Order: sequence, then C-alpha cells, then structure tokens
Amino acid sequence: MDNPDDKSLKLRFVLNISQEALLSYYEGSARVVAVKSLDGRSIQFPASVLRRFVTGNGVQGIFEMEFDQNNKFVDMQRVDG
Repeated sequence: MDNPDDKSLKLRFVLNISQEALLSYYEGSARVVAVKSLDGRSIQFPASVLRRFVTGNGVQGIFEMEFDQNNKFVDMQRVDG
C-alpha cells in the first residue's frame, strides 16, 4: 500500500534509441537524454541511467521514472513486456 505521505511522482515515456545513437552517449558527446512523458511533460536525465536497459538493438520500450517530492530521480523501470 502506498504511504499517504509519499509525494513521489511517476512519469511514463517511450524510448526508441538505436544502438548507433547510444554511441554518442558512450563517447561523451551527449550526456543528457530529453524526452516527453506520455502526459506531455518534459523530462531530462543523465544518459548513464539507461545502461541497465541497453540491448543489442539499443533501448526501446515504455518506461516509468520515479521522482521524489523534490523532483530528484529515484528509480526507472521498464513497464512493457
């Protein structure tokens, strides 16, 4: 059960980043990923957050990012199969 004092925010978004595009993150020319959530909000986060989601095809799927009450990153999960 959710804690009623929990003021965290969860936003969902779609990522479709090819393996080639990920090279710019690993080479250091891009450090931040910017996306729009499904409800239209802008989200920016460090590219390093994606490391655990990288496959041979890059990073694809629907993801949910959680922020605390101070809008600080808490966690990110893939939410589609």
